[in-house]
Amino acid sequence: MAARPQVTDIHSRDNAFVKELRRLSQDSTAYRKQGQVWLEGDHLCRAALVRGLKPKVAVFAQSFWPQAPEEWVQAAGKVVVLADVLFDEISALESPAKMGFILPWQGAATQLQPGVATLVLDRVQDAGNVGAMLRSASAFGFAQVLALKGTAALWSQKVLRAGMGAHFGLHLVESASAADIAQLNVPLLATSSHQGAFLHQADLPWPCAWAMGHEGQGVGPEVANQAQLWVRIAQPGGEESLNVAAAAAICLHASALQACKQVG
Repeated sequence: MAARPQVTDIHSRDNAFVKELRRLSQDSTAYRKQGQVWLEGDHLCRAALVRGLKPKVAVFAQSFWPQAPEEWVQAAGKVVVLADVLFDEISALESPAKMGFILPWQGAATQLQPGVATLVLDRVQDAGNVGAMLRSASAFGFAQVLALKGTAALWSQKVLRAGMGAHFGLHLVESASAADIAQLNVPLLATSSHQGAFLHQADLPWPCAWAMGHEGQGVGPEVANQAQLWVRIAQPGGEESLNVAAAAAICLHASALQACKQVG
């Protein structure tokens, strides 16, 4: 069996590593400055390992350290054990998870992939909505997410938690512009409350890109002008509109069903 990595015990709030980890956990865009991402909790950490990702550092609360699974300990090149009070202060959860990984973040160098089924996020600001949409994209075969400027930070703690591990199966491109959509080389689809065929009756192309817009304003004009197909979601209950994450799930699922029929 491989030797355990070196373990560092930390008890001081003034420790440089603690300060860095606190920023990573509590500042939604710190990952861009530090070039690394904080994953807290066993679910996210397991999801990363399943995808073959290797953490730089594994972090454990002191009380949990004696029970830490060997696979988590061996996964990282370095192990840090924090006093419980420090881990609790760093945690972004109401009930701290007692362990986490620090992963390298390569997002700054990520290039758009043409010809790939894509979810386009146009200034979607709620982190919970963004995470939920990433989860739907992963579930329904949309391998790429193009987040335009103004969209919630994809690797922030709130988006990570809402995504439930979907991040690790997606090609994520941040800080894009509406002009980048043309490089996708797939038809752009959008929803409307007053134009286009009903979604369940529409002939949906595959692969394609679905544009989902700001919670209050919807898709902006620069994106709307590029849409090649508009559809409506039937709402027999009479609501004025749907939550953007719910709308995305419905649209992506509809595309996935038609794609399956084409293959079959």
